[in-house]
Amino acid sequence: MKLCVVGTGYVGLVAGTCFAESGNDVICVDNVAAKIDALKQGKVPIYEPGLEELIRRNTTEGRLTFSTDLADAVRKSQVCFIAVGTPTGHSGGADLSAVMAVGREIARAMDGYRVVVTKSTVPVGTWAQLHSVMAPLTTQEFDIVSNPEFLKEGAAIDDFMKPDRVVIGSISPKAVEIMRELYEPFVRTGNPIITMDNTSAEMTKYAANALLATRISFMNEIANLCERAGADVDQVRRGIGYDRHHFLFPGVGYGGSCFPKDVRAVITTAREHGMEFPLMAAVEDVNEAQKHRLVLKVVDEFGPNLTGKHFAVWGLAFKPRTDDMREAPSITVVEGLLKRGGSVAVHDPEALHEARKLFGERVSYHRVNYDALQGADALLIVTEWNEFRRPDFPRMRQLMRRPMILDGRNLYEPDVMREHGFTYLPIGRTPVRLATA
Repeated sequence: MKLCVVGTGYVGLVAGTCFAESGNDVICVDNVAAKIDALKQGKVPIYEPGLEELIRRNTTEGRLTFSTDLADAVRKSQVCFIAVGTPTGHSGGADLSAVMAVGREIARAMDGYRVVVTKSTVPVGTWAQLHSVMAPLTTQEFDIVSNPEFLKEGAAIDDFMKPDRVVIGSISPKAVEIMRELYEPFVRTGNPIITMDNTSAEMTKYAANALLATRISFMNEIANLCERAGADVDQVRRGIGYDRHHFLFPGVGYGGSCFPKDVRAVITTAREHGMEFPLMAAVEDVNEAQKHRLVLKVVDEFGPNLTGKHFAVWGLAFKPRTDDMREAPSITVVEGLLKRGGSVAVHDPEALHEARKLFGERVSYHRVNYDALQGADALLIVTEWNEFRRPDFPRMRQLMRRPMILDGRNLYEPDVMREHGFTYLPIGRTPVRLATA
């Protein structure tokens, strides 16, 4: 099948590459010429495990090309995916200006029937708005399909190639069959292709992300209550979930490009329909408060004035296996320490270049995690990278000025920390306090 994907951001680049990997001819389009030139030279603008190799293979074999000419790509394609950004607007809802602009260009370029697919995360009702924008600009037949993505940064290739479900929203049986044919190679193990109307498909994406965001904040509240009541949140978590549910881990809050934006969009959508959604508002409030949790623990230990105190921070990306720092909890943590007069050394396996854009020369940057510990009064763990899970604790004690770990991801067992002589302050679990700390 011949496809074009408009937008070479995270979603568009992963989708286009994976469609090419399954044998389709794909043109990835972007209006930023420098980005397209870089992609043609094999330079991938985002970090995602496995993506660069797939792009290289499919461009070499001619199935994947890059272009700034949207009209030409539309004329060469049967299915046109819109995967441009939908950032939060001034009102809190998604800014759809880029989506509508691309829709107009597609309409003007069509020379026959096309399936136009919204791959971007868009508010409920966008498909109808897009149709009304496109229809006056063409005499050609076209159908709008809502096809939300469910990709996790750091595992996006596997998520796309082996999806747990594919959601296709359309009122057109013709468009649905074309989309089924396109996605059949990805669901050969039996996972479902779920068809529904466009509005329900758009709502499914927001509902899925809103539910996941709610569960994270719920467990953080339970963790905070466990601290007050003397319970162990790890035992509570296993008791209610037995590790069968994702995200039932407390921490320092969620960040990234999806959850914050989509929760706000759900709140805005409810208000637009004459209702309040207090649970989602509470989710936002709890998450923002949770981002300050580690800094408040530091203040409890050292007082509000951190002048003369030095802190190490492990983990800057909003989650492991990505370099994305959009709305990452680490930003709140680092800024909170600096605001109170502390000095900060940071380490992250992939996100140091993003951190420099945010913090400049106000912190020191270390490519080796142990280097960040030299002379530290405490280590704050913000992101749960795998390489942090089994560190050399004796070496850490030797490097640090005082052996204290504030663990925002509960990577270690309190008994192990006690054995190694650390004061250990996790989230929602009984702290370990040593007289030597």
